[in-house]
Amino acid sequence: MTEIKQILISEDITGSGIEKLKAKYKIITEPDLWKSLSQLEERIQGMGGLIVRNQTKVTASLFIKAKELQVIGRAGVGYDNIDVNAGSKSGVVICYCPEENAVSVAEHVFALILALARKITWADRSVKGGEWDRKKYYGFELQGKTLGILGLGRIGARVALRAKAFGMHILAYDTYLSNTHLHVTESGALLVPLGMLLAESDFLTIHLPLNDETYRMFNAETFQKMKSTAFLVNTSRGEVLVEEDLIEALKNGKLAGAALDVRQMEPPPPKNPLHALDNVILTPHTAGLTYEAQEKVVNAIAEDVDRVLSGQPALRYLNFPLPKR
Repeated sequence: MTEIKQILISEDITGSGIEKLKAKYKIITEPDLWKSLSQLEERIQGMGGLIVRNQTKVTASLFIKAKELQVIGRAGVGYDNIDVNAGSKSGVVICYCPEENAVSVAEHVFALILALARKITWADRSVKGGEWDRKKYYGFELQGKTLGILGLGRIGARVALRAKAFGMHILAYDTYLSNTHLHVTESGALLVPLGMLLAESDFLTIHLPLNDETYRMFNAETFQKMKSTAFLVNTSRGEVLVEEDLIEALKNGKLAGAALDVRQMEPPPPKNPLHALDNVILTPHTAGLTYEAQEKVVNAIAEDVDRVLSGQPALRYLNFPLPKR
């Protein structure tokens, strides 16, 4: 009799895709396991698959312990919490979801841009506080404004398409794209040097992976190169900017405002100075959290984990489609 393969889920991940896996595999769900690396290393032994979001740190030592592991499914697009090189050396397939939540994130970006332009959150708090001060909440139109997109990938390109519909001028900086790339030609974005992007953007939205090049990329020096009337939006990774420098830029009028969905530390300290600033909108890493996106994400990652454990090549992988161990 063939032994049923086991899959460990170390975070709160549910959906119809997981239910389908339960029909074929033994699923062990421990939503808080990500909080303890030692417990995770103990529980990973004997597992054929591991499914995570962004909180589980999948380290080189974990791969050493996971001698039977064949596949990791990252339920999302970012993978900076996984040591991909160590996984590849161990022969483990690492899957992710590059497309599945892109629409939701792009829509969230525009929700933040519109909220900044029309002072939605501030006006809301004012009215709920018993005020009716219309002149205090003058906003401005997006039409004719310049949107800078740092990273014109799957999400950035979708943001550009929505900006195009609003009549915005679109600038983009992406070292991996040419002027003939589909994302450039179809979005109407103009590829420009980084300095020009910073200097001319009325809104600047960040869509970068976290790596050695992007870590703390937005700092005091970067903010000095931007318009004092510009707004910054970040839905990528919190560590691409230095929060202390952002706070100073916002306090000193070097930037008009910011909207952050991601933070240097998640969750952030409760008394973080950013929380006291009136020109900041903060959301708790929810850009990709729509019912539609999460169903697509869970279905996609469950499909690839199933494919690998069944001996078929993964469809969405970072390193290779079949295990090499």
